[in-house]
Amino acid sequence: MFTDDNGKIWLATGSERVYLEPAMANRHGLIAGATGTGKTVTLKVVAESFSEMGVPTFIADIKGDVSGMCLPGSENKHIRRSIDTMGIENFDYTAFPVRFFDVYGKLGHPVRTTISDMGPELLSRLLGLNETQSGVLRIVFRIADDKGWLLLDLKDLRSMLQHVADHSNEYKIIYGNVSAQSVGAIQRALLTVEDEGGDLFFGEPQLDISDWFDWDEDGRGVMNILECAELFQHPLLYGTFLLWMLSELYELLPEAGDLDKPKIAFFFDEAHLLFKDAPKALLEKIEQVVRLIRSKGVSVWFITQNPMDIPETVLAQIGNRVQHALRAYTPNEQKAIRAAARSFRVNEAFDTETVLQELATGEALVSVLDEKGIPGIVQRANILPPKSSMNAVSPAVIGTVIASSPLTEKYAETEDRESAYEILAAAAEEEARAKMEAEKAKEEEQKAKEEEKKRLAEERLKAAQEKAKAAEAKRKEAERKAKEREKAQKAKARKNSVFGKAVSSSANAVGREVGKALVRGLFGTLKK
Repeated sequence: MFTDDNGKIWLATGSERVYLEPAMANRHGLIAGATGTGKTVTLKVVAESFSEMGVPTFIADIKGDVSGMCLPGSENKHIRRSIDTMGIENFDYTAFPVRFFDVYGKLGHPVRTTISDMGPELLSRLLGLNETQSGVLRIVFRIADDKGWLLLDLKDLRSMLQHVADHSNEYKIIYGNVSAQSVGAIQRALLTVEDEGGDLFFGEPQLDISDWFDWDEDGRGVMNILECAELFQHPLLYGTFLLWMLSELYELLPEAGDLDKPKIAFFFDEAHLLFKDAPKALLEKIEQVVRLIRSKGVSVWFITQNPMDIPETVLAQIGNRVQHALRAYTPNEQKAIRAAARSFRVNEAFDTETVLQELATGEALVSVLDEKGIPGIVQRANILPPKSSMNAVSPAVIGTVIASSPLTEKYAETEDRESAYEILAAAAEEEARAKMEAEKAKEEEQKAKEEEKKRLAEERLKAAQEKAKAAEAKRKEAERKAKEREKAQKAKARKNSVFGKAVSSSANAVGREVGKALVRGLFGTLKK
């Protein structure tokens, strides 16, 4: 680190040296310029200076060239010319203490957070939800919070969404309406995030931001580099993730007041992605965090091609600016140059708007705050060369750095403790078991009823059979008696018939005799 007698950081040299006040660094910074104009070199010089003064840093590395900070730089004609023309003495190529992080766990310690920790606002932005869908997501989070159910990963959120949808009538009165259409839209959005690596990003162990606050044996702040080459292919995930990190810093750190140097410096590359398509409510929160986080000792540096990519409310919070060359091929680009030029205090020695288009690679317009917090007059200056390597390092070198890191064991293995998914799965299993038992009891009850019905039917049948048998016996007895009567009657009839014939024959004879007697006695003669 190159400093003056008051400990100011020597950042660039033009007609005079330009120094950055460490006490004013937490007023944030902007490094802007077209592609290939030297933004990465400026970032490395500022980050190296912070590290050497004992300030840890976080750096998003999109192109991979920041990774070279773990190795010392090497001589080349461009660096030698800068050293000679700027009068730099005792320049030494140096490696810096570096730790690598990677959302995908390929070129760094895995980086994870939980669904609960990210919260509904950032997650709504990540999922690209409209206002209605965001409202439903907030209800889901509120219900989970009220029940004490953790949302750690995507399966937790899916389970919670399904649970709320299935019980929407129960929750409607307290929390508001939850439509099946909104839940379906959120579920579909989760599939997209999962395809982009969200299944790796959400989970545990969660990144502990306090791990960034570390120093090597020489007291230099550790550089925490997030490998973003793959993450950057998914801009929304990239921007949301960095915003989450910034919000974590804001929540973690206590108020610090005015410090002689920042506690940590945070570098956002491609910073326009933080704000692109962000809803107004989220932009207001970003602006609030940027404004208030400086009182907690955090220096935030935005790196972008065009300063107009940063909302004015955020630009207003930035006190230190390094503006590399801008190109003006279209009316909008010309407008951007005029706006960038007007953001500096005028230097009577040159026309800022014209110089912005003439700057060479490694040259910039620089304006920093003085010890009283007043923006300095803009200076045309060359940025000092970095001490570390300008080249991207190989995966093998990164692997060696990771292996030697004390964080390797902490973040290597994933965890999956009890959370909403397990709780709801257990509840669903218990409900299924209770339902099965109820169905079984119902079946047994039905079976018992059927058996009782069968028994009663059998008893009725038996009774009917016995009744029929008795009736049959009675009928047979009646028939027997009838036959006996008939037999008796026939016998009597036969008896009567024999006796009758005899009586009749006798009667006839007597009758004849009586008749004769009577005839003869009456008429005096015998009638034949």
